[in-house]
Amino acid sequence: MGERKKDTRKSKSAPKKQPKKAKTTAKKAAPKVRIIPLGGLGEIGKNMTAIEYENEILLIDCGLSFPDDDMFGIDKVIPDFDYLINTDKKIKGLIITHGHEDHIGAVPYLLKELNIPVYGLRFPLGLIENKLKEFGIKGSFHYIEAGTEFRVGRHFTIESIRITHSIADSVCYSIKTPAGRIFHTGDFKIDYTPVDGNPIDFARLAQIGQEGVMLMMADSTNVVRPGYAKSERVVGETLEGIFRETNKRIIIATFSSNVHRIQKIIDIALKCRRKVAVSGRSMETVVELARELGYIRIPDSKLIDLNKAANIPDKELVILTTGSQGEPMSALARMASNEHKNINIRSNDMVILSSTPVPGNELTVANVVNKLVEKGAEVIYSDIAETHVSGHACREELKLMHSLIRPKYFMPVHGEARHLKKHAELAHALGMPKENIFILNNGDCLQINSKTATKIENLAAADGIFVDGLGVGDVGNIVLRDRRLLSESGLIIVVATIDKNERMIVSGPDIISRGFVYVRENEDLIDAACERAESIIIDCLSRNMKDWNGIKTAVRDGLRKYIYGKTGRSPIILPIFMEV
Repeated sequence: MGERKKDTRKSKSAPKKQPKKAKTTAKKAAPKVRIIPLGGLGEIGKNMTAIEYENEILLIDCGLSFPDDDMFGIDKVIPDFDYLINTDKKIKGLIITHGHEDHIGAVPYLLKELNIPVYGLRFPLGLIENKLKEFGIKGSFHYIEAGTEFRVGRHFTIESIRITHSIADSVCYSIKTPAGRIFHTGDFKIDYTPVDGNPIDFARLAQIGQEGVMLMMADSTNVVRPGYAKSERVVGETLEGIFRETNKRIIIATFSSNVHRIQKIIDIALKCRRKVAVSGRSMETVVELARELGYIRIPDSKLIDLNKAANIPDKELVILTTGSQGEPMSALARMASNEHKNINIRSNDMVILSSTPVPGNELTVANVVNKLVEKGAEVIYSDIAETHVSGHACREELKLMHSLIRPKYFMPVHGEARHLKKHAELAHALGMPKENIFILNNGDCLQINSKTATKIENLAAADGIFVDGLGVGDVGNIVLRDRRLLSESGLIIVVATIDKNERMIVSGPDIISRGFVYVRENEDLIDAACERAESIIIDCLSRNMKDWNGIKTAVRDGLRKYIYGKTGRSPIILPIFMEV
């Protein structure tokens, strides 16, 4: 019998089997965090960094830098805030590492543009609040303590860890983000015997390293210096020795923000039975604030008004002053130039500079020292005695920080190009792969996730914005170029009255010179220049040229060639024509 075939037909009532859905194997993309330095890379100062994740931005510091010698008339340089203004709704807060000007000096300019909360310890926020009063701005402050954890926005959990530096209330930050932990050292040194008795929490730093750090950003200012930065106590011992050995009036200049050193100077003065007077606006402001907050302690009877200093015997007086960097308008510079209304330098004075010149300030400091010496004062500075120690970590201290934190990726910050490169080499020498080390420029972006890090160039505008008086950003490279030319070769103004319809010169041309030559001693040159300008104008009118700009350009070009041929100089030439 043949094999019967099975009836594979399904009845109409049988339910149909649904095809199985393919399992989704696509994984969710790893969270990406972007780190955007807006200042502080390739330069000293102007420190500012943005950390961005999705629709939230966290800012770290907002500092300024001081102008270079070729920035004529510029008072300060601040970061470019355009990227932040365009993403203002994302910004959740600004956290402050410490109160030096290169980290907080631009905060008032930022808060004029953006209303954002500011987080920090008491002393830096107190300094910022004083600045905001001058600008007529109120800030939203959130006071934190070292060793505490707080949240900014939904995605940033931040822990502040005490660090030692040359100013009170300095911290580093451990920032938990969806892409991993970011560690920012701020400015720091490793001082095992700090003046305030609050050492670094090494145990917590080591614990953070064990928990895992995706990216570390570390101060690079002193990476070229070998060994360790000396303790602040060394300065105290040096100063105490100097105070005990002299009966002269002591005038001591230091950074007004270094309240630990100011307190040490006060302690030594009281121990040597001297009273203290304060000179200089910033010094007076900081001492008053630090006394209110309890960072400086001195009995009222020992702190005297500067106006009454003349009544105190020399051997019983110490004057704390600004001007350790030779700033032209500082109290010490005015004393050296006989322009201070209360203090005249005399031969029975000892002047101590408890600082070292910031790079670029060496000449101005030397000029002030020379003036003081010429007046007969005894001047002591860091080349003579250990009157100053750096607040920034040297190579061995940086090695210790790298060994404690052990990040996967590293980005050197706070330094010129040479500092960043040296710090990158140090990290590589400690075992970090070169591909995990990123040297960025201001405005670049480092994008990280749990697996990779990528550098994106020129994401944000990050050129410095010049502040000139009350003007912010209204002076650019073209204006600076003109100021440089004015300083180098001076100005010539050509003035004439012209009747274009009659094609004739009604009066002039006359030449006014400023900073070019002394007119009375160079009348032949000026007369010849007037004749040359006249012939050029007549030639333009004879060709029926009625375009003012064309006539001015012809006069400018013709005079420039003539004057350069006669003098080898290229002053700015400004034609001013009036029409009848």
